[in-house]
Amino acid sequence: MFSRTSRLFATSALVALAASKAYALPVSQARSASTEKASSPQAKPNQGQAPSMLGATSPTDEKIEVSGHSYGDGVTGRALGGGLMVNQDSPKSVSAITRDYIAKQNPALNPMQLIALLPGANVSDTDPMGMTGGHISVRGMTESQMGFTLEGFPINDIGNFAVYPQEIVDAENLRTVRLAQGSADLDSPHISASGGVVDMYMIDPKKRMGGQVDMTYGSFNATRGFARFDTGYIGNTNLRAYFSYSQGRQDHWRGPGWENKKHGEMKVVNDWGDGNRVSLAVVGNSLQNSAYPSVSMASWQKWGLGFNNPLNGNGLAKGDPANTVYDRHYYKGDNNYYKLRPNPFNNIYASMPSTFKLTDHLTMTETPYFWYGYGNGGGAYNTDMTAFTYGKQTLPGNVNGVTGSNVLLYNPSLTETYRPGATTKFTLTTGVNRLMIGYWFEYSKQRQTAPYSFVSTDGTPLSQWGDSGNVVLSNGIKAQYRDTLTQTQVHTPFIGDSLSLLHGKLTIDAGLKYSIVKRQGTNYLPDVSSKYVRTNYNEALPTASVRYKIDQKNQVFVSVATNYRMPQNYALYDSGSYNQRSGLYSTLASVNQKPEISISEEAGWRYQGDVISTSLTYFHYNFTNRLYTQSLTDPISGAFYTTNINGGGMHSDGVDAEIGTRPIHNIRPYVSLEYLHAVTDSNLPAGSGSSADYLHTKGKKAPQAPDWQVGFGLDYDDGKRFANFNLKYVAPQYSTFINDQKIPGYVRMNIGVGYRFPKVSIFRSPTVRLNLQNLSNNHYLNWVNSVQPNAKATRGLFGHTIAAGSPTYTIASPFAAIATISSDF
Repeated sequence: MFSRTSRLFATSALVALAASKAYALPVSQARSASTEKASSPQAKPNQGQAPSMLGATSPTDEKIEVSGHSYGDGVTGRALGGGLMVNQDSPKSVSAITRDYIAKQNPALNPMQLIALLPGANVSDTDPMGMTGGHISVRGMTESQMGFTLEGFPINDIGNFAVYPQEIVDAENLRTVRLAQGSADLDSPHISASGGVVDMYMIDPKKRMGGQVDMTYGSFNATRGFARFDTGYIGNTNLRAYFSYSQGRQDHWRGPGWENKKHGEMKVVNDWGDGNRVSLAVVGNSLQNSAYPSVSMASWQKWGLGFNNPLNGNGLAKGDPANTVYDRHYYKGDNNYYKLRPNPFNNIYASMPSTFKLTDHLTMTETPYFWYGYGNGGGAYNTDMTAFTYGKQTLPGNVNGVTGSNVLLYNPSLTETYRPGATTKFTLTTGVNRLMIGYWFEYSKQRQTAPYSFVSTDGTPLSQWGDSGNVVLSNGIKAQYRDTLTQTQVHTPFIGDSLSLLHGKLTIDAGLKYSIVKRQGTNYLPDVSSKYVRTNYNEALPTASVRYKIDQKNQVFVSVATNYRMPQNYALYDSGSYNQRSGLYSTLASVNQKPEISISEEAGWRYQGDVISTSLTYFHYNFTNRLYTQSLTDPISGAFYTTNINGGGMHSDGVDAEIGTRPIHNIRPYVSLEYLHAVTDSNLPAGSGSSADYLHTKGKKAPQAPDWQVGFGLDYDDGKRFANFNLKYVAPQYSTFINDQKIPGYVRMNIGVGYRFPKVSIFRSPTVRLNLQNLSNNHYLNWVNSVQPNAKATRGLFGHTIAAGSPTYTIASPFAAIATISSDF
């Protein structure tokens, strides 16, 4: 299926590119039609599209242009706040970063790390080079409640909606990242965006032959190289392309392990006529790394970073359950050995966002895409083989000739995804009215397994992919922790209308999309509650907005939008370990969950002057059917198990603000701020059977929702010398719904300095820069990895004792110095 789908996609891409080439204008005409503006210092949306909430997801919908001299890497020295702010016309809250900021940071940073200073972006990382990913919450909603797109296609995992930012795009090829804090556009291709969206756009190929190279070296033996070749215009056509490759490696800063990332990208573009464009973007990524362990509050308070005199290589006793790092050296039965925790993943994204001007008034935008991924997260367990179970089947004595009450098994969680889809829309502009009609379709197939396998005598897996030395039962079947196949069909028609009145001062939008999601799945584990699963979700999602331009510098807007997130696919299946006494798996299916629904309302004001620009937005959210994972105790066996429920409602109120300037004596400051008051509206269920109860969570602050966030950026650039300073403050945030545990607030500071040299041979803009991250080497917890109902035993609403849970956290990356030499050619 993979090869067949890949060939189909590649064939359609080549046909479209060839067609656009065949009908292209002469190069001289096409180039004059697409000449970039250089007279105005403004950064503004593409004037061919009226500002609206209808749709700006495709790269051809909105182009951010910042005029001024370019230093080869896209830096102009004119962008607001050093590239941390862009003037917006959208009738909702939107923030964005541009090349002026991106090009001066550590080039290995992933897109999440790059937007950490924007209003409301609560971003975490675990390593200086961004290779182990990270997390983000915006207005109290995590990345699995937000939609992420690259070049107009979705990159959230189709099953659990997770985002892996280290896989997405190299910073050198990233043109802009746009964060819409409140709601998705009508054409956003997501079934998980109950919060906002993050849209990422790649740079276009250069119009003349050239490219860019850079080399990076830094703390923890970090190395990285990047090279891009731009073809320029190919022959007597409008076709141009670039091809890039990067490779990076670093050692773990905490405990044993390393990361090795290989990444390739290409983009082909053909523009012709008045507004016609075909492009093809392909991204490939191969990552080999070891995981960092998350920690409990007790572990963090007792062991900190885990650096002490070595006993087992970490300074902790062998098998210490409070270990905050994985073991460097293996001892028999050690399931905490770092080589048992690999996290390999290979994926490829391909997208062909294209626009065709059918008539003077009618435009078609087409974005077909294909998404493939295969990888796992490793893990290991000690198992009593004399009582090994696979469903109700018990295998006493031995399996594959192996016996014992403490046998170490490797158990990676494997996922393979095939995901083709397309978004098609037509936009009809007649006078003051703009009508958009579109349709998003996607069909995905996701296979998820977790085979048990034996390990070698030195503790390493026989295969990191879990396909060697498997535990095979007497009937010839492999024993698995999970074994499912999920197929998801998405049908989403949408329609919107935008009316521009009073000579463009007043814009009124209204739209509706209707999301139809059909899932069917098969659980291949034995003795499950439901082997075949079929679900259907149908949601009508209306949106409306008004924007009024008081004058050329001031504008106000109000908007309301309905968004949703459907249940994650793992909620459909029983999985995990099987308890013979209770007849239950450790994770129980919850097939009848309803989608999580959000209604967001915003009112804002913007001032966009010649030197200073500001934005101020008040927002209010109402959530119903919050999706929540619940831990319960079986009253018969006493075994713990988890299931997924709708945990009731939540609401939030707050204010986002940002201000940035153009150069004032070569200095461009930027400030962002968010105040957030997020509250749980329901008492969460807890316990089970005769001990079923509710926790007193109504009126409590929502977890992962800091009250205050402040970002500050300061950029200096005189054309030769440049420097920047970034600071982010994040207030304390709760890790439980009952508010009995939290992580403290923290401040993180980064600084960068650089110098541009004159041309040397073929190198047009040699540049050196040094980025210092976490300048004060602040050691702190920066993310709640697993939210729990309560961290201390407490009494429920009906008087039952609710057992304590244990929230886990990630530890922020430490001080690191990263030096880079770069140039275009």
